[in-house]
Amino acid sequence: MTEPVQWLEDGSPHSARFNDRYRSRTGGMAQALTVFVNACGLPQRWRSSDEFTVLETGFGLGLNFLGTWAAWESDAQRCERLNFVSVEAYPVAAGDIVRNVLAPGVPGDAEAQLQARLPALAQELARAWQGLRPGVQQLEFAEGRVRLTLAVGDVQPMLNLIDCVADAVYLDGFSPALNPDMWSFVTLQAVASHCRAGTTLASYTVALDVRESLQHLGFSVRKCAGLPPKRHRLEAVLLPRAS
Repeated sequence: MTEPVQWLEDGSPHSARFNDRYRSRTGGMAQALTVFVNACGLPQRWRSSDEFTVLETGFGLGLNFLGTWAAWESDAQRCERLNFVSVEAYPVAAGDIVRNVLAPGVPGDAEAQLQARLPALAQELARAWQGLRPGVQQLEFAEGRVRLTLAVGDVQPMLNLIDCVADAVYLDGFSPALNPDMWSFVTLQAVASHCRAGTTLASYTVALDVRESLQHLGFSVRKCAGLPPKRHRLEAVLLPRAS
């Protein structure tokens, strides 16, 4: 069974389960690039590595993955391999992934070159999406240079199951007020267990509980100007542990 997506009159996708939108009203690609990709220091940070790993909570309609893939693909100085690891309890249908990049308002005011690549990349993802099942599975693209590890299940067990060390983290579950398990201290602690000193982290939320949990776990956290209509967004970096 796939998670049904409600398509609103303005063309934006909505979750009945969480009574929340899947993406910013400003546009999904604008959110992916501004709030997550650029906020984690990309593409610059992967240029010094042979391999780069992004960990995400909340795959949703896949725009953060597609946006990161498009940014990687367009960067002449990109790393050799991009690993994208994401947890999703309620995967949507492949058709909704494709529809989302074609809907009005997507991708907003992001770079035109990356916008133009979204439909083709979404089609590739949709073809690989068929036969998705609970648990951890890997999908490969770009002749194996882009690997999507998708953990289908509740966030805490899946975070405990996956094996990765993240260079960047995207926290993109539904709103903390509507989906508290995704943002609990235990969940963020599990996320932090996959990080190392210097791992960058980004999110659209600046909820006080989230900020305090991240600080307790060793992250330096700051509020930044948000993507309208949101006033703020969050950037963080994991500090070295005191000796």
